[in-house]
Amino acid sequence: MADIQDIIAGFDASTEHDIGSIYVLVGGESLMVDRAFNQLRAACAPFTAGFNEELFAGKGLTGDRVTTAARTLPMMGTKRFVGVRGVDAMAAAEQTALARYLEAPSGTTCLVLTAEKLDGRGALAKAAKAQNVIYQARPPRGSDFIRFAQQEATAGQHELSAEAASALVDSVGEDLSAISDAVERLSLFVGTGQPITEQAIEQAVARVRTESVWRLVDSLSTGNAKHALAAVTSLLSDREPPLKILALIARQLRMIAKMREALAGGKSDREACAAAGAPPFKARELKQAARRFRYHNLAHAFQIVAEVDVLLKSTKRPGAAVLTDAVLRICQLR
Repeated sequence: MADIQDIIAGFDASTEHDIGSIYVLVGGESLMVDRAFNQLRAACAPFTAGFNEELFAGKGLTGDRVTTAARTLPMMGTKRFVGVRGVDAMAAAEQTALARYLEAPSGTTCLVLTAEKLDGRGALAKAAKAQNVIYQARPPRGSDFIRFAQQEATAGQHELSAEAASALVDSVGEDLSAISDAVERLSLFVGTGQPITEQAIEQAVARVRTESVWRLVDSLSTGNAKHALAAVTSLLSDREPPLKILALIARQLRMIAKMREALAGGKSDREACAAAGAPPFKARELKQAARRFRYHNLAHAFQIVAEVDVLLKSTKRPGAAVLTDAVLRICQLR
């Protein structure tokens, strides 16, 4: 199973023969799947002459309709592009019809299928695997989001430091689409070729103050209720939604757990920090927090976070009060 980045990173098609007959793009990261889909579509464009493209949505679609489109010969061009978004929404029997096509595809058509997830027991998944045409959008983890933010900035000809990228991820969350959108807005904000700084992020992005989050988690690790309440009050006064703050607390706790595990496994501070998915400049703070939090306290903290997540989504009690109680409960674990 190939990585979808192989398509996104640089798909070079100088002739129509460089374009494969079938691509099955799979994964929950819709931004990556869409980019690969559009990359293949653009690669086919010079050979389709504008007449040889058909796009379908999977829900309610029949396999015969897709295979008929795929077997149609190109008109006034040398290649056809047929795309099906959400092929996993097709009925199982219709997917089976596509599976039969995959065994003997047309050499003049590029058929691109996308799916959030394919049932590995189904005929389509088995046929795609046999033909080695599955491209997986693997879920990013930890520092992948920081690297992605920097790559997006570089593509737009902007410099983005690791510190600023970390602040951006803390601001919008671990969501590739949100990060990409934020970088695009920041590009317009700072101007062509200008660096994207933490100050620009604070000014242009609806943000959670990064340092307040780190101070909050640091206070939780020491059991300092006074400082923890001050940090959470600061975040709430910035009108940050309690659910968003809770998600960031959970993210930092995961980093601490991974840091503790990596350090216990003999990794250096820098290596452990990378394993935790944090930027290198946070290694010292993470190490200190990892030493303060014992495993059973971390487990209890995650349990509290899970309980509060449900409460925030279901109770009529003010979210700020629910979150504040959670912070106090975690502090009392010390």
